[in-house]
Amino acid sequence: MLIISSCSNNGADGDSPPVVPTESTYTINWYVAADSSTRTGLIENYWNSRQHYFNYGNRDDREFQYWPQAHALDVLVDAYIRTGDSIFEQYIDVWYEGIYQKNGNTFLNDFYDDMQWNALAMLRTYNITGKEKFKTSVDTIWEEIKTGWTDVADGGIMWAKHTPHSKNAISNSPASILASRLYQLNEKQEYMDWAKKTYQWVRNKLVNKENGAVWDHIEVSEDGEEDIAKDWIFTYNQGVFLGAALELYSITGESGYLDDAIKSADYTLNNMINDDGVFKERGTGDGGLFKGIFIRYLTQLIFEEELPDTTRERYAQFLEHNAEVLWNKGTNKKQVIFDPSWQKKPGNDEEIDLTVHLSGAMIIEAAALLERENILE
Repeated sequence: MLIISSCSNNGADGDSPPVVPTESTYTINWYVAADSSTRTGLIENYWNSRQHYFNYGNRDDREFQYWPQAHALDVLVDAYIRTGDSIFEQYIDVWYEGIYQKNGNTFLNDFYDDMQWNALAMLRTYNITGKEKFKTSVDTIWEEIKTGWTDVADGGIMWAKHTPHSKNAISNSPASILASRLYQLNEKQEYMDWAKKTYQWVRNKLVNKENGAVWDHIEVSEDGEEDIAKDWIFTYNQGVFLGAALELYSITGESGYLDDAIKSADYTLNNMINDDGVFKERGTGDGGLFKGIFIRYLTQLIFEEELPDTTRERYAQFLEHNAEVLWNKGTNKKQVIFDPSWQKKPGNDEEIDLTVHLSGAMIIEAAALLERENILE
């Protein structure tokens, strides 16, 4: 049902040697694998057909969580682009109505990063489908996002409305990406100003400029003392920072942005993997989605024309190696579900979080894209 093939050849933990991919057990048809992980794995296991959202678990957990819905939409869009199958467009349409209603007849939320994820996914959907309802909701969310910028910590968007003294990388880098993409849509200077200032705030406050590490957040005490969480380094922060840098490079052509993107990617590949060259397990819950988000933006970096060929090859090999390990070792192919560890197979009775499955689906869809564009060897 899935693959018929022949035998063939978040905190950081200090520097690791460069990734050396191991030999694959199978020659994998990534298109077929992606179809299985999205159609069977995501839709059949998680889709709530009555209320039109993705359940948080594949078995008994039918909880609604707002922020993973955005990444599920992104995977549906990946599949729609890959196949052109109208069934994915149908799911995308009812996703919109289901999430809107389940979230209280609004796409707004107390967490700024949650809103940014959904705005990014809906803007991408608008660009693919041309359906105005997605762009209208993006515009509404954007106006709300701007209210999160304050003078605390010299600027930056708050993590949440109830955390005025906490500013996070994850509430600013995605805002920069969103502003850049809105600028590319209509070239209003306001969007470019926001793209640059949110990006620059993260770079100034939360990026180790020597090695490209992105620290998670900064807390400001009542007397103005700043405390940066330098021990909190997560793959999704790395991913969205490089993504924001890449968007600005695409618009401006300024090489410093591309340098920042490469440095952030290299830090991740050198420090956030295990000795087998595979992403370290970061558990379930929110953390289950972190490496998938990094993969999405690393994939975009791979397609940057000005990326040095040797760097592109290294990134593509890393992605392919991780996808192969996940598919060969970390996938229950009967149910097409993924383990939080990409090096072991989940059991038939295991409850797997939506976040965990989405990371797996993202890298499988990414591998299918690279295969289609003849980037994988």
